[in-house]
Amino acid sequence: MSFTLSSPVTGGAQTGFTSPTYTIATDTAPSNSGKQYAVSAIGGTQAAVDSSSSPSRPFTITLSRPPVLRQLPGVNAVTGLLPSVPRNTYKIIARKGVTPLSGQAAVVANATCTLDIPAGADVADAANVRALLSLLIGGLNQISASIGDTCVTGVI
Repeated sequence: MSFTLSSPVTGGAQTGFTSPTYTIATDTAPSNSGKQYAVSAIGGTQAAVDSSSSPSRPFTITLSRPPVLRQLPGVNAVTGLLPSVPRNTYKIIARKGVTPLSGQAAVVANATCTLDIPAGADVADAANVRALLSLLIGGLNQISASIGDTCVTGVI
């Protein structure tokens, strides 16, 4: 399987939004180890939200993997233990142009989710890697509006 989004993407719940959706188009990722999509249209009720991505106000999501996947080193011949466990880091980065003050130029806001998976766990413990991601994504989905409220009000 690969990082592939289908259009439209159903947005998470947010205060003041009703059934948000995002029509996406394939874009060029910053590196060759990732995929990027740009929002080409929005759906639902999202008052005052830009309807699409532009160079000065990007609205994109990038999904990337390590350029070179790390492998486990051999175990120590004396102790039978791994000397270290390298990690494979995957990233999901959403970018959105925002206005910091009326009349000012747009600035890009970033939201990054970093997934640090120990090398070898993908084979030796795939079920628990999937459980980790299931909890993360389920938790974020459950508190989507709360995260938005906190980022807008500063109250946790």
